[in-house]
Amino acid sequence: MTNVAATEQNRESFETALSRLETIVGSLEKGDLSLEDSLKLYEEGISRARFCQERLEEAEAKIEVLSQDARRVLDRTAKAEPSR
Repeated sequence: MTNVAATEQNRESFETALSRLETIVGSLEKGDLSLEDSLKLYEEGISRARFCQERLEEAEAKIEVLSQDARRVLDRTAKAEPSR
């Protein structure tokens, strides 16, 4: 993938990349492309799959941080409440 294509891909959303990946898979599954076109699409598909995986890992890390923060807040709130 060229640097221009990589830069454009970094600007796209997860949803756009996933949609394109699904289109690529569909095209490859049909089997009516030339070998050269199939290889180009496969390469693009791998690149988009990596992009999607990275975005998912980033989202998972953010969720983990937020969950830990929420647990700390809840723990402090529970400790601050008087016993009944």
